Amino acid sequence: MILILLGTQDKPFSRLLEAVDKAIDKGYIKDEVIAQVGHTKYVSKNMKMFDLIPTLEYEKIIKEASLIITHAGIGSILTGLKNGKKVIAAARLKKYHEHTNDHQLQILDELSSKGYVLRLDDFDKLGEVIKKAKNFVPAKYESNNQNFVEIVEDYIDDL
Repeated sequence: MILILLGTQDKPFSRLLEAVDKAIDKGYIKDEVIAQVGHTKYVSKNMKMFDLIPTLEYEKIIKEASLIITHAGIGSILTGLKNGKKVIAAARLKKYHEHTNDHQLQILDELSSKGYVLRLDDFDKLGEVIKKAKNFVPAKYESNNQNFVEIVEDYIDDL
């Protein structure tokens, strides 16, 4: 099963759903596709879609997914990485009114350059990126939270 994650943004990201629909129609995707679409209003004959669901159900679907295709929101990407999933990420862009700025491009630059995710820039090439994902081994995600806690603790101790 392939899981599409669009997060909880209040702006639509139909462009990604359209690309997934085309990839299904062209036969690049043969798996079941489930899409968490948030506030995006989109009708598809190919995907099972939901806005938001309870956390336990969400976690179950993530564990079942063989691939996650997501917007380049850090929360959605980290959810995939923490669960050991292959992730294809695409940036929401300001010029399409998908976000207020293009910060998701910076997230994509950083995470794709370090081998955590596969980057999708040209939506017409989704089929090629999915094919590449079959052999993709993402870099292992390691949290930096403990280092951050130590920095804060050291700062507080120095006060």
